[in-house]
Amino acid sequence: MFSIKTLLTAAIAISAFAGAPTHAAYPDHPIRLIVPFGAGGITDIIARHLGKKMGDTLQQTIIIDNRPGAGGVIGAQLASNSIPDGYTLFMGTVGTQIVNPLIMSKINYNPDKQLQPVGMISGSPYVLAVRADLGPKTFAEFIAYAKAHPKTLNYGSAGIGSSPHLGLELLKLTTGIDILHIPFKSGSEAVNAAVGGQVDIVLDAITVIMPHVTAGKLRALAIASPSRLPSAQGVPTSAEVGDPALQISSWNALYTPTGTPPDIVKKLNEALQKTLADPVLRDTMAKQGTQAYTGAPDEYKKFMTQEKAKWVDIVKRANIKIN
Repeated sequence: MFSIKTLLTAAIAISAFAGAPTHAAYPDHPIRLIVPFGAGGITDIIARHLGKKMGDTLQQTIIIDNRPGAGGVIGAQLASNSIPDGYTLFMGTVGTQIVNPLIMSKINYNPDKQLQPVGMISGSPYVLAVRADLGPKTFAEFIAYAKAHPKTLNYGSAGIGSSPHLGLELLKLTTGIDILHIPFKSGSEAVNAAVGGQVDIVLDAITVIMPHVTAGKLRALAIASPSRLPSAQGVPTSAEVGDPALQISSWNALYTPTGTPPDIVKKLNEALQKTLADPVLRDTMAKQGTQAYTGAPDEYKKFMTQEKAKWVDIVKRANIKIN
């Protein structure tokens, strides 16, 4: 038989347990994935592939939130200032993670301090293309034409500091041509402008460029890759056309605001690696000219060390600055 004291003690314990806060297992509601460029560009396309598969792995919906503008700054700033609870993710690029801090004197986020990596996602070699009705038919003809008509041709990009912008500035350095830059909010907008005849030259991922080449709306001159790819049939490499230094690709890595609990980051990385190992996803990306990475933390560190050294040099040589 229980004493009154024992019953009171049990009642207090039950009451304390009932009043204690409970924490649902992560994730218990939809996750937002911020894409710093508009819909239809390579970063958006990869985000949608990733979001669906990774959401299935986490058994939670991942919502794509496009926040284009200012070369990715708007989206990066939003992600940097978000609550670090695992419910905001960010699609980082060479522009948002490396170049913007190099070229912008008044940048309002710090990618090294405010965004922590979950892992690498993918890389997509770029294709150099011109509008279909532009006279030159080959890379050599294009360079000769551009040199004969300095400052008359223009090129579109996803914004100052974006991969296409840097790639075409690298083209100017390696070939000595003088072409004018027209920035857009996304790569797809720039490519559509070339298709519509408002822009002469574009450089973007195979996934974005090749459908327009196939349709006869753009003419591909070279792929900025050391080897040809099945998804860009017949397009010579930059080395084959005489510009081996033109090696440009779009890459994406997954980030979360700094301060996100380590166990959540670990769970996200595990889900990312499982997603990127999916053979169906890898095959889909490969057919579009995109290489899926492993998502492993060590791969990210090695890749970023190489990328920073490369782009610091290019930004310095091209003297790209935004006050």
